[in-house]
Amino acid sequence: MKWIRKDVFNLAIPIITEQLFVISLGMINTMMAGHIGAEAVSAIGMVDSVNNIFIAFFSALAIGGMVVVAQFIGQGNIKKANAAMQQALFSGLIITFVITIIMFIFQGPLIGMLFGSADPKVISNAHTYLGITLLTYPLITIDLISNGLLRGAGDTKTPMKISIFMNIINVILTYTFINILHMGIMGAALGIAIARVSGGIIILFVLLRGSKILKLTNVKGFKFDKSLLKLIFGIGIPASIESLLFNGGKLITQIYIVDMGTIAVAANAIAGSVATMLNVPGNSLCIAATALVGNHMGRGESEEAGSDLSYITKLSTFALIAIALIFIPFAGKVTSLFITDKAIIHLASTVLIVNSACIPLWSISFVLPAGLKGAGDVKYTLVTSIIGMWLFRITLGYLLGVVLKFGLVGVWVGMIVDWLVRGTLYFIRFKKGKWKSKTVIKLQTNASH
Repeated sequence: MKWIRKDVFNLAIPIITEQLFVISLGMINTMMAGHIGAEAVSAIGMVDSVNNIFIAFFSALAIGGMVVVAQFIGQGNIKKANAAMQQALFSGLIITFVITIIMFIFQGPLIGMLFGSADPKVISNAHTYLGITLLTYPLITIDLISNGLLRGAGDTKTPMKISIFMNIINVILTYTFINILHMGIMGAALGIAIARVSGGIIILFVLLRGSKILKLTNVKGFKFDKSLLKLIFGIGIPASIESLLFNGGKLITQIYIVDMGTIAVAANAIAGSVATMLNVPGNSLCIAATALVGNHMGRGESEEAGSDLSYITKLSTFALIAIALIFIPFAGKVTSLFITDKAIIHLASTVLIVNSACIPLWSISFVLPAGLKGAGDVKYTLVTSIIGMWLFRITLGYLLGVVLKFGLVGVWVGMIVDWLVRGTLYFIRFKKGKWKSKTVIKLQTNASH
């Protein structure tokens, strides 16, 4: 295998940098909240399990726009790429406004239904945190969809720069609100909320000004195009359903983790935050795989798409193994940065070591399907995700964690078995090559430039 592929690295390095800052956004919030108390960490962990469903839903919807834009650009059809960009952005905004209104009305009953067994102080903090962060949903949507569209057009540097800015704003504001103004959980919520709003506004201005390929034009005269929406949602809806079911499954595991007590909830929040940071190369290469495969399939280059996807999956595996080997000896020290409670540090460190030991499974579970989505093979990834999450992660996690009383460790082992199952199924699909016939946009020889 050729280790250095400039086309992959040129696309992936800015995404990795961006993802580091995006994940730092939440990680710094959790770290600072840890100094407020275990109740604050637990509340953020619980609310994030709700917010992440929304974020993941629109990230998945953005995949529809990214794949369609990437395939049109692969054909050289810039006019259609811009039209698809507008359709994805405006339809996403309409959906997010509806969701925001519903969430605002029902946020109280939702927290009570999901986390009613938690400590009353944790519940109070959760109400505050959710009430503020949900108001940023429209701007998060603009940010997520716009970033996906720019990546589909090959522009990964602009999302990176905006993410760096957002992270700086978040650090400054969150520190000020918590440590200087002593605003507690409200300060943590306001810090990340203002940062996200800023990012959404900036990237909207970028699109209005225009990037190298994409530009928002004739906004006032915008009309929905059924043919383009069909292409976008043909990818976006299955991906979004997959995302909803996946994150809904994670929410269910969060519910029975709540019953394990505040120590387990806090440890899970910290471990999840650290694990996400460690997995930045993997998540970044997922995005690169979707965009590169989409470009190749748009040009009718299925063999090149397969070669790129194989390379990216192997690269992700080696990168994650290296990071895991470096991290394991320092697991305790890293988790102690979040909180001083020894019981929470020990539990979080334990599950992170288990996670790191099994990380070689991750790439075939998530990088491979990201590439399959780039080709348009979204129904298979949807079914496989359902099988892995609902038949194995939830069921086995409950059996090991609750019934057999292995606690949080048992829940994370259930997650790893999920990786193994879906990874095996995705690998079989990739090798058989059926995904190569799933191109979203038929190759056109008369594409307009």
